[in-house]
Amino acid sequence: MPETLHEQLMTLARHVRDPRQPAPPGIEARRLAIYRQLFIGNLDSLLGGGFPVLRATLAPAQRQALVHAFYADYRCRTPLFTELAKEFVGYLEEGAGDAPDLPPWLAELAHYEWTESALLLSASCEPAHDPEGDLLEGVPLLSTLAWPLAYRWPVCDIGPNHLPTSASSEPTLILVQRRTDQRVHFSRLAPLAYALLTLLQTRECSGREHLAALAEAVGVSIDEILPQGQALLECLRVQGVVLGIRA
Repeated sequence: MPETLHEQLMTLARHVRDPRQPAPPGIEARRLAIYRQLFIGNLDSLLGGGFPVLRATLAPAQRQALVHAFYADYRCRTPLFTELAKEFVGYLEEGAGDAPDLPPWLAELAHYEWTESALLLSASCEPAHDPEGDLLEGVPLLSTLAWPLAYRWPVCDIGPNHLPTSASSEPTLILVQRRTDQRVHFSRLAPLAYALLTLLQTRECSGREHLAALAEAVGVSIDEILPQGQALLECLRVQGVVLGIRA
């Protein structure tokens, strides 16, 4: 009996996810369609709340087809509703966004929109640090709530009235940060600031060593970049992007 019930439920679930799958016997097709539409409607509503620009930009038929395909084809790795937006971004990044009838910037726009909810919901704790430490001689520590991001497409500008047909010649560099007011702020980054922040993410060394690496990368001496780099580090500390130095 438990095995029979399990198979009935699995048949129902497969059909609700994808009506191309056989329907469970003994249930009216009209009732199954209503049941399926309730699930699809809830999913569409949840995704629409997390991706308002994407929702407003895609044609209704495109959006509905995308939601149906996500529901039918993708296997989420978590049952948490708060993680649904991340799963949708993963679905697009794994290839759904490359479909010929979908815009090529779709996956990047979705990721850009997802960062806001991801940071709002983040329970990340900042590591131990000295907020007044010497940023040149110590190891500068980037806040876990500050993310430097780079996109090929101008994700900040995409919307119903701006649909780019080719990627930008220069990457779109953005800092997304949850500040002490518990709001998520977006700001454009200059190339030097982006390069420095990505170094802080990936290497543990002194601020002076970070600036030396940047100087080498652009082909100048560290003395030429040091004043500007030190000022940038201090500015990032004031903004809470850099916490101080590692304790």
